[in-house]
Amino acid sequence: MSLYSFCQWLQDTPWGTGIRESTLVFPIIETIHVLALGLSVGTVAVFDLRLLGWGLRREPASQVMGQIMPWSLAGFAVMFISGGLLFWSQALKAYGSVYFRIKLLLLLLAGVNALVFQLTVYRSMTTWDKAEVTPLSARLIGGLSLALWIGIIAAGRTMAYKF
Repeated sequence: MSLYSFCQWLQDTPWGTGIRESTLVFPIIETIHVLALGLSVGTVAVFDLRLLGWGLRREPASQVMGQIMPWSLAGFAVMFISGGLLFWSQALKAYGSVYFRIKLLLLLLAGVNALVFQLTVYRSMTTWDKAEVTPLSARLIGGLSLALWIGIIAAGRTMAYKF
């Protein structure tokens, strides 16, 4: 089965059709998706700004991360589920959208960036945790994270207007 055929099948399932054709369900899912996006990306942005030294400089980075990550992960989970439901209802449109492909690529890069942070910078956090100026590697990861999430949001919003 080709990816196109899979998208056609997925979109034409009773759930996909039901979400797409409902006057209430699709807008409710979309609203949940946007609110979860604000929670997830908003909290990640706070941490990224701390890494960049543009906010909360007097707070240990580990403390900032510990306080916001549960919220960020919860928001990401809701955003992922609601985004999956939105995709389910319009899989063919998403398949044909260059903005959707850009969004997925940027999401993948954001995941790789987070993994690099966990495997490198996070492991040495105890040595710079309370420093006013974080190491260059932490600042680069924080800046890249912010840029990627801005791109993800821009691609997602553009995608929605180009359907």
